[in-house]
Amino acid sequence: MNLPAIETELKKRCKYQYRWFRKQNNSWDRLSSFVYSTSSWDKLNEQIALIIATEKLDEKQFFQYCSNRWYNFWSAMAVEHIFAEMKEVIPNKNPRNRKIDFNFFGNDFDLKTSVFPKAFNRSLEFAKNNPETLISWLYKNQSKQSRFHLENRLFLIVYAEDGQHWKLKAEISFLKQVIEKYVAIFENSQLKEFQFQQGKTTLADVIWAVK
Repeated sequence: MNLPAIETELKKRCKYQYRWFRKQNNSWDRLSSFVYSTSSWDKLNEQIALIIATEKLDEKQFFQYCSNRWYNFWSAMAVEHIFAEMKEVIPNKNPRNRKIDFNFFGNDFDLKTSVFPKAFNRSLEFAKNNPETLISWLYKNQSKQSRFHLENRLFLIVYAEDGQHWKLKAEISFLKQVIEKYVAIFENSQLKEFQFQQGKTTLADVIWAVK
């Protein structure tokens, strides 16, 4: 994966407003499945225009739906690639296993990049000082779609001082520096333990990307 190229493409999305007009659904997910195989922003827009014309969909809503899915997917792929390139990480070779992205210092983890949640209703300072509270909130309020699970997770939380948290997902070179610093000083003892399921311990931690 060419990380600089992906960053360039992702930043083209940042020129537009980011909002969801509707919750994700199977119908529009199927219509926008091309986001997974299209890394170019210009080609993405060509595909969007074609589907809008063919299916007679609302232009603004379908554009936002597709561009948001595309943006989040390719940012996540870039971040996973950053981890996969590290000697401390063993990538998961089974793409059907959505609960494990890689093995990290002896433990399997799913990686989740998220903007700092406004609905958390607490400050960044509070969250940094009480990561267990934030992590519990994130597990409880995760999407109930196909990626829902209570297994081990590393949360890469992006926070921009201007409030445009989502735009940091395009800052791949910055995120790479954050991740490399996290891995360089990581110790298993910093993982937080949770009992979300009876008789099973879930391990999790937060990687802070604040700018």
